[in-house]
Amino acid sequence: MVEQQPTSKDIEHVLKRGVALVEKEADLRRLLLEGNKGQPLRVKLGVDPTHYDLTIGHAVVFRKLRQFQRLGHKAVVVIGDWTARLGDPSGREEARKPLSEEQVKANAATYLDQFFRIVDPALTEVRWQHEWFDGFNMGDALKLLGHKTVAQMLVRDDFAKRYKNGVEIYLSEFMYPLLQGYDSVALRADVELGGTDQTFNLLVGRELQPAFGQLPQQILTMNLIVGLDGVKKMGKSLDNYIAMTAPANDMYGKLMSLPDHAMRLYFEALTDVDDAELDEFEHKMAEGTLNPRDVKRRMAREIVTVFHNVVAAQEAEEAFIRQFSERKLPADIPEYQLHESMDIVTLLVNAKLATSRNQARGIIEQGGVSLFPSGEERDEVRVTDATYQVPLSDGAIIKFGKRRFIRVRV
Repeated sequence: MVEQQPTSKDIEHVLKRGVALVEKEADLRRLLLEGNKGQPLRVKLGVDPTHYDLTIGHAVVFRKLRQFQRLGHKAVVVIGDWTARLGDPSGREEARKPLSEEQVKANAATYLDQFFRIVDPALTEVRWQHEWFDGFNMGDALKLLGHKTVAQMLVRDDFAKRYKNGVEIYLSEFMYPLLQGYDSVALRADVELGGTDQTFNLLVGRELQPAFGQLPQQILTMNLIVGLDGVKKMGKSLDNYIAMTAPANDMYGKLMSLPDHAMRLYFEALTDVDDAELDEFEHKMAEGTLNPRDVKRRMAREIVTVFHNVVAAQEAEEAFIRQFSERKLPADIPEYQLHESMDIVTLLVNAKLATSRNQARGIIEQGGVSLFPSGEERDEVRVTDATYQVPLSDGAIIKFGKRRFIRVRV
């Protein structure tokens, strides 16, 4: 049961803050104001465990789900152990590689741990697609396929682009939105949440429900945050992301590298700073009475607090100021055991500073790698040669990019 009648301000926050679209907004507003016959709404979120960890971009929708919980509604998270094996075609220029059942299960375990950092487990119902799809037969699958035409599928932007460019579209990919849509039928969802890239899939669920004798679910989509480049959607393949499990110092430092124009989006999606205060920030920055750097520090501090705590956020800020404003090296540099002299590219990859040899060479060519032979700030030497041999020098520090360091131990 909904314990407390929400105020108009509460509802406005849920329906507007960071929201891209509410399908039939008047209907959802009425449900939130007047209630659902005294019962909490079933607010669905589908999660495909396609990787072992999540980015803070995933947390945008998790936070919206938590807002519904605060109004007394039930979060229903669906683990897509079937759809993850197919691969979501949303926003893809080519088909995804299928995952094995074992990969999906392993990823799901870490997903839920991260998911419950944001969402209240006591107000959450966790369901798995295999509960209903393991019992599907050929007749059920054909009946489901009968609810959509090929022409309707090709209206979808990503399919349309691939068809136009002669890129293969597999029939199994057409099944994806239908399977996700049927989840809403199986769960009798009242509301479904997702990013803007999920709009097509969510609408399929809304269209399917009346065919199964249910009221159509309400749909709310969230603005997707851009990655650290400030341009493209946050994603692991673009290496422009921050992991939800990133250490506080690393998270703070990466947030401080975000372009100024993206700050408002991050504030709205990942913090509870009031809109009026955000408006004031923008006004003062525009007139030149407020330094964007100070606003960005506030943003980074607020977001690190969400994923860690107030103390960790404050310490991360102090470490950042010490390192960059005072040009000092970090106090807590991880150590790397070096048994023999090796070239800088191999060391960067082996120490997991670089994800590949090509990335290591690229950063070196851009002047982004330095060596501190004695471990002191004053003796920084820029490494510009990808064949440079790192000497066996105990205590030497290697800097990769703006924020990553290792201390060599021999």
